[in-house]
Amino acid sequence: MKFAPLKEKIVEELKKIYDPEIPVNIYELGLIYGIDCAKESDGTRCVITMTLTSAACPVSESLVDQVRNVGSVIEGYPDLSVEPRLVFDPPWSPEKISDEAKLELGML
Repeated sequence: MKFAPLKEKIVEELKKIYDPEIPVNIYELGLIYGIDCAKESDGTRCVITMTLTSAACPVSESLVDQVRNVGSVIEGYPDLSVEPRLVFDPPWSPEKISDEAKLELGML
């Protein structure tokens, strides 16, 4: 896969974004459902399909903006655009939390 290194860099950056109410990054929390990248005429575009712990999340705009800005901090991809795609189906549930994060939260 030609986008595997880019996706790895995106995941690294997503792991730096934390839900302010839960001390776990959004990737380990299971809020990221997918990362799809494609080469376009004006650069590389990655769509990050994500959700929130709740549709009424008070920091939804902030989290989406932080995901959108991930592309600006990744070196080596000057024409990278990151587009968050917010979905609520399937709904998020605690089962989506990684085992590492569950351990950190005392859930295991």
